[in-house]
Amino acid sequence: MTDTAPYEPHHQDLGSRLNWLRAGVLGANDGIVSTAGLVVGVAGATDSRETLLTAGLAGLLAGSLSMAAGEYVSVSTQRDAEKAAIDLEKRELREQPEEELAELTSLLQSRGLSADLARDAAEQLTARDALRAHARVELNIDPDALTNPWHAAWASFIAFTVGALLPLLAIILPPQSWRLPVTVVSVLLALALTGWGSARLGTAPPGPAVWRTMGGGALAMGVTYLVGTLLGAVGG
Repeated sequence: MTDTAPYEPHHQDLGSRLNWLRAGVLGANDGIVSTAGLVVGVAGATDSRETLLTAGLAGLLAGSLSMAAGEYVSVSTQRDAEKAAIDLEKRELREQPEEELAELTSLLQSRGLSADLARDAAEQLTARDALRAHARVELNIDPDALTNPWHAAWASFIAFTVGALLPLLAIILPPQSWRLPVTVVSVLLALALTGWGSARLGTAPPGPAVWRTMGGGALAMGVTYLVGTLLGAVGG
């Protein structure tokens, strides 16, 4: 009888992929909440579809470009730090190989290997590729998979834009009397979906995440609508 264990994929970059996916979900959530707050606030002050469209597009572009720029700077800093750590490791391997071998042995021992086995494993890893061994074991960095700031920037730009399009379309497409109800319902449903997705990615119970995202979005729309209504009344 053949043992048929379920297939479980193992990818070295699985954690990285999950991080990117989680960042995409959070970027979309930011796009939904910030744009919804903006257009609902403007809707409290004016009924002009042109004004709503202008404000929504301006918010979408400003938000998506800001997200992309921020992510590019952040990931570039991370990549520079990773490259600097790898360069330092190269120099240490070149100038003090015995000390580095002892350090790798100690690190492997701290992960549960016996002294003899850790020494043997360290020697084999060093003989195969010393830099890669130290980068992965000591620095927790894969030299072949350094973070790419352009990928991060584009991912943030797209995620924010996709999220922001929902409240923008919901506020300008329906007739005037339906704008706010359609926008509020659409936004809350979308936030429930992003809350559920972020919870599933983090293997957490979806209920609290869903209520948090919906509550935050509802609060943002309520506050901005109130402010917009007050400003519209003062301006009128």
